[in-house]
Amino acid sequence: MSTVTFADIEAAAGRLAGQAVITPLIESPALNDRLGLRVLIKPETLQRVGAFKFRGAFNRLSRIAPGDRPRGVVAFSSGNHAQGVALAARLLDMPAVIVMPADAPAVKVEATRGYGAEVVFYDRMTESREAIAARLAGERGAVIVPAYDDPDIIAGQGTAGLELARQAQDLGAELDLVIGPVGGGGLMAGVALAVQTLSPRTRVVGVEPELYDDARRSLASGRRETAAPSVRTLCDSLETPSTGELTFPILRERLSAIVTVSDAEVAGALRLAFSTLKLVVEPGGAVGLAALLAGKVPEATPGACVGLVLSGGNVDPDLFARVLRGEF
Repeated sequence: MSTVTFADIEAAAGRLAGQAVITPLIESPALNDRLGLRVLIKPETLQRVGAFKFRGAFNRLSRIAPGDRPRGVVAFSSGNHAQGVALAARLLDMPAVIVMPADAPAVKVEATRGYGAEVVFYDRMTESREAIAARLAGERGAVIVPAYDDPDIIAGQGTAGLELARQAQDLGAELDLVIGPVGGGGLMAGVALAVQTLSPRTRVVGVEPELYDDARRSLASGRRETAAPSVRTLCDSLETPSTGELTFPILRERLSAIVTVSDAEVAGALRLAFSTLKLVVEPGGAVGLAALLAGKVPEATPGACVGLVLSGGNVDPDLFARVLRGEF
């Protein structure tokens, strides 16, 4: 099985130079005072396509041999990976088809099509997106681009952690903890590898929705567990049934813990991010902030320096308005 190294993340950073945004590391005195922590925020909401997913998508597609590019790529995603692949394909002059759930947020579907990709819908409760993608790829001779369980995807996502760690060093800050969302695990696997290579003492904690706590249970049992796709959560981007074969060993080795948050806690985090941080964050991107606000991260001891990844900002406008009105 392929593994991912720090050198892979550095190589990915080279490929992404001039393509991905080097998102800033920002700090809110009001948030610091409220939590009794120093929180250094990595707003991947400001990344191209509005989420970290562009990093992995562009890194993966740029690795496809030029002779294979005319046949295109196929991906399956609820939205952010879809947009990342669609934009990367456009930049590299490749056709792309994206398999998306029929109930994906309209803003993500429209953006994916806007980047030039073809969208094929499926029923997340009754159909297999993997089977549909495999059929389409076979028919077209296209390359399947997984959302998280791929070495180049993990390495690309890890560049967010590489930036975070180096930006913290430039500030003279010693990271005690880094926290961020876990769905399939590609982001936090890459981030943990990058951060802990540069700062071995830094602990890493992942956060999941309560209703999709497969990664938390997997770390507890030592094997990959699965969440039933029969429930919904505000965090549509984290409705992943299990971590990947590649991501899980990295998470198991490097994460100190995985904690869970409720939809109500996530909604509160969205409201605070908007009112205090002046950032629009999607529910799945705000789970780390939700966990800190709810006091669910034991590793975040008073006075600790915490790196917080806000992974995306592609929230449905109607849902966001309802959250701001306090309907969740």
